[in-house]
Amino acid sequence: MRLRMLRTFRPGRLFILMTVTVSCMILMFVDIAASQQCKPLLIPGKRTLFQRVVTHPGASLYAASGDSETKLQDRIKPFTVYYVYERASRNEANWLMVGSSSNCKIVGWVKENMVSDWRHSLTLIFTERTGRQPVLFFKDMQPLWEVAASPSPGDAATKIASEFVAIKEGRTKRRSDFPILAMEPPEEAVSKDRFYIMPIFETAELFEGVKFLKLASIDPGTWQMPEELDLRTGIVFVIDTTISMKKYVDRTVMAVRKIYEAVESAGLSDKVAFGLVAFRNSTERSPELGYISKVISDLRDGRERAAFELALTSAEEAKASSHSFNEDAFAGLKMALEELNWAPYLSRLIFLITDAGAIRNDDPYSTTGMNEKGIADMAAAKGVKIFALHVKTPSGKRFNNHAYAEVQYRSLTGHSDETIGDLYVPIEAEQPETGVQGFGRVVEGVAAKMVDLVRATAAGERLSLPDQLSSPRVDVVADVERKAAILGYAMQLDFLGRRGRIQAPKVVTSWVSDMDLVRPDIPSFQVTLMLTKNQLSDLHQRLKVILDQAQRTKRTGARDFFQSILSAAVQTSRDPTQLGKRANEELGQLGILAEFLDGLPYLSSIMRLKEEDWYRLSIGEQQAIVDDLKSKIRRYQQYHDDVENWVGFGETDPGDMVYRVPLSMMP
Repeated sequence: MRLRMLRTFRPGRLFILMTVTVSCMILMFVDIAASQQCKPLLIPGKRTLFQRVVTHPGASLYAASGDSETKLQDRIKPFTVYYVYERASRNEANWLMVGSSSNCKIVGWVKENMVSDWRHSLTLIFTERTGRQPVLFFKDMQPLWEVAASPSPGDAATKIASEFVAIKEGRTKRRSDFPILAMEPPEEAVSKDRFYIMPIFETAELFEGVKFLKLASIDPGTWQMPEELDLRTGIVFVIDTTISMKKYVDRTVMAVRKIYEAVESAGLSDKVAFGLVAFRNSTERSPELGYISKVISDLRDGRERAAFELALTSAEEAKASSHSFNEDAFAGLKMALEELNWAPYLSRLIFLITDAGAIRNDDPYSTTGMNEKGIADMAAAKGVKIFALHVKTPSGKRFNNHAYAEVQYRSLTGHSDETIGDLYVPIEAEQPETGVQGFGRVVEGVAAKMVDLVRATAAGERLSLPDQLSSPRVDVVADVERKAAILGYAMQLDFLGRRGRIQAPKVVTSWVSDMDLVRPDIPSFQVTLMLTKNQLSDLHQRLKVILDQAQRTKRTGARDFFQSILSAAVQTSRDPTQLGKRANEELGQLGILAEFLDGLPYLSSIMRLKEEDWYRLSIGEQQAIVDDLKSKIRRYQQYHDDVENWVGFGETDPGDMVYRVPLSMMP
């Protein structure tokens, strides 16, 4: 058909058509070539990292470099993040040509003195207010150092904070040498659901274990007010339903009935809900188990009490034993986090109930491929607190499983506040009746604190921070109730901040301490890495190649492993000629992993690992590192699929959208 149509054209028309077609092809080629060449400037010494800047309040956008040029935008939205495409000097001033993404979307020129260079992707978010004081933002590092170095840093910080509040309320005048620019809101918390970033520009470690950080505080204003303004609590039981756990399921039924009655009497039937997920172990290995994990009931509030109680009573124990004493608890937790409807509930809690450890990703029958840290990160991203109720039965003692499970669950439920430590709850069950009784008291005690949180908030009451001193370890119930009350206090602050649309302070540059000045054992911030989709994909690819190489050698405890890492580096490097093994350097210095991990002031243990350190590790320790990397690779795929938490600034190329990845999840 096409050949016949061409024959109908006259020669002149055919020549014109061919000329136009060739011209269009040339223009398309030129346009594609130009777009490929149009890239932001690289950070000096880097081969893949582009220069970025953060704008100051008052910055303007010009059509070209120079004050006399046409203004495209009189005042850019403060704290806008731009890529730098060109640097120029004109009339003794430095100018930057900037774009909104890395794919040549040029927006104009800005003055260099109206921006701050953002070299690292490190950014901060506030930790929970479980006891720490609001963060103080200092003008300069010197007054921050003076407070930290004073005989009583806590008193000095508290005094300055009180003066700042008095200034804000108009009760006193700001003195010229007052050192504070801003303070984290004292009466509410910046909600963890609100997207903000605090890029780090400089770091200094003048005290052991404490870093001073120069940063900006940015709220892009993309956060939408949630429709749901009532504080509701969702409590999910993730229960081991293998043989011997039936009595604990029955005791859970009793606890839930008691809590429902308390909720109904307080008029809160629509504000507290329960859900149930059961787990066992591999049905591939032991088909007679029936299921690996199963949603018995989604979250149901007091208005659906009968339906939930019926679901609880239907949770029968398995009729056969698993292939190992450890069960697939991570499968149950993952299902609870991913498949239940948590959306209506801002206060979120899971009771993990089991008498065994969890199978890890080194077990061939692990269905999640993840370990404790990965599951903990999933829960944190969902805003879910996990209490691990470990029933210490004679069987667990006989299989030497108690210590193994305790280490796992303390890691799974760890908290940055040392007065909380973790949410691991040992239930001594040498005598079955004693174990069931203690278990019931814990469930009822913690749930009562969550109900009290909802009741107080609905009544407009402020919760008080409980005594931070740990209760005696012998009284497990009192200790876990204290921890639940501290978490309830933090949850209420988060809710009040969410309802009040509380923002992080907006400052151009300031100095802060990464640890609480009053209680320096508590971190004030969680460190995250702001990764683009392109960077996350690059990191995922590099780690996967490294692990594939390790699997091929099947000798992860030998020198072949480091050789396989170097081989993987050649495969993934954009400039293989620059790679060369240098004597006894840290893994992070070899240029093997993505460049955005190089030179960070916060490093993971594997980035500090040297070849000689690797050889000194036992085979078990080496395998643990490999298993940890496997677990993180699984988590990276989940980050990629977590559509709700990818954020773009303005008209952003999809590859430039960003995700806040906790530094603890970096290799």
